[in-house]
Parts: sequence; structure tokens; C-alpha cells
Amino acid sequence: MPTVGRFAPSPSGRIHLGNILCCLLAWLSARQKGGRVVLRIEDLDTARCPARYCNQMLADLTWLGLDWDEGPLTGGPQAPYCQSQRTALYQAALKTLESQNLVYPCFCTRAGLHAASAPHRSDGQIIYAGTCRSLTPAQIQERARTRSPGLRLRVPPENWRFTDGHMGTYQENLSQDCGDFLLRRSDGTFAYQLAVVVDDAAMGVTEVVRGADLLSSTPRQLFLYHLLGLTPPEFYHFPLLLAPDGRRLSKRNADAGLDSLQSRMTPPEILGNLAYLAGFNPSARPRTAVDLLPDFRWDLVPKEDIRLPANLF
Repeated sequence: MPTVGRFAPSPSGRIHLGNILCCLLAWLSARQKGGRVVLRIEDLDTARCPARYCNQMLADLTWLGLDWDEGPLTGGPQAPYCQSQRTALYQAALKTLESQNLVYPCFCTRAGLHAASAPHRSDGQIIYAGTCRSLTPAQIQERARTRSPGLRLRVPPENWRFTDGHMGTYQENLSQDCGDFLLRRSDGTFAYQLAVVVDDAAMGVTEVVRGADLLSSTPRQLFLYHLLGLTPPEFYHFPLLLAPDGRRLSKRNADAGLDSLQSRMTPPEILGNLAYLAGFNPSARPRTAVDLLPDFRWDLVPKEDIRLPANLF
């Protein structure tokens, strides 16, 4: 089967070095196998992802020399490539799950969940306690008078294990480690977990390269692939880039943003430095993405988070 990789950014601001590293690794991993690259814009939250950010991102990736075979500007057989325009597909998948009696309305608010003494994962994520799981039809009707519900997926107490192409074996118990999770928010916006599964399957993606912060999402997504009768891709999770002080990079804080780098560094300088930090460029010398193809190897990429040196960029 031919390799199809993808880069699926959320255009909520100017891209930073962590986003660029993700795109570079996905691009190299697919291109090295003679594969294709899909660019998908994950703009489900349209309020946070205005069109100007999307247009800037396309320009930035082009400037960096990270091209794509399908996606915005180039088109392709699975157009449109913006999630905000693909809601009919998510609705169809939701109906499939509803037909299996696995979906129920949830009236909990985010603030309420954070305020409750619910169990939390080590990464701070709340494990949903099933508050609305057993509401009666009368209770649902009463609560719906004052609040539109989100929709959650009922998960079983099962372990879901997979072997990540970089991080190795990982498993979670769905009910104990994440709980019933959202498929659609109360405002009608489809949740990331459902949309990403539907889109990766529809676009024929065979490998997903993304940050290690999404490693824990994978068992949930594998469960959705199973319920929807879809074939999952292989997954490769890579360590996060951290700011020199140890913080996670953030578009909100303009950490290592391309806007601050573009005026003083060339694309080969940026990519060469990133490849050096990721272990497959022997030095920080400038390299284009094409130049890096012969040297890229997953076994050279570290598994621990990478802290940016203060004087490197």
C-alpha cells in the first residue's frame, strides 16, 4: 500500500517551531517512502481559526519548502480539505455510532467539570465520571430546556493497546483512563477525536505523525476506528519542543513563532536547526527538506521532550 502522510494544523495563530517540526517529520517520513502528503486544516473552532491565519499558514509552509500533494490550493479527490467544510461527514459517522446505542447527551459544563472533584490524569485532563450517562428521558427533557447538550460516547472498561512507530507500546483502559468522551460539543461543533478519525480514513492516510501530547488520544481514536469499521493508520509520536525555560511552546505567547524568525533566518537555517535538535542533522548547518531526506531516521529522534537552547534561534 502506498504511504500517505499528512500534516493537520489548527490555524489559530502564526505557526511556531513545534508546528514546523511536526510538518517536517511528517513530510520526511512520507517522502522517504516515496509517499504522498496531505495537508488538512483543522479549523473546527472557526472563532479561533479565522481565514487569515489559514492563508498565512499556507504561505509559511510554501516559504519553508514543505509542499503537499493534496490540500488547500492544490485540491484533491477528498476536497474540501478544511474541517469546517466537512461537517456532513462527521454527522454521518455520529449517526452510525448512535445506531449502536453508544451516544448520550451530556449537560455538564467545562467549568463545572473543572470545579468538581473529578479524577484527573497526570497531564491534567479530567476523566469524565459519567455524570450524565444514566439520565432518564424525563431528566434529559428537563435539562434540555435550559441548556443544549453535548454528545458523549459510551466507552467500555477495556484496554486498548497499540505500538507507536517511535514511542513503542502504549495502552489505556478507556473507562478508567479517559472516561466517556465528547463527540460533539454543546454548541454543535464536532470534537477533534471524531473528526480526525473520519478525515484520516476518508483521505486514505496510512501514517500519522504528531506530537507526544496526543499520544493519549490514540486509544480513543482506535476505538472509534473499530466502531466505524475503518482501518487505522500507523502512528508516530515525537517529543515536544519546549521553550528555553521549559514551558510548552504556545501560539498565544508567540513562542518561537515564525514571524520573529523569518526576518533573520532562511528556511534552510530553520529546518537545519530543527533537524539538529531532532537528532538527524549532524550539526545545525542549513539544510532544505529535500537535503534532509537521506539522513532522516526515526531511531535518531529522541523520545524525551526537547528544550530549545536560548541562543540557537
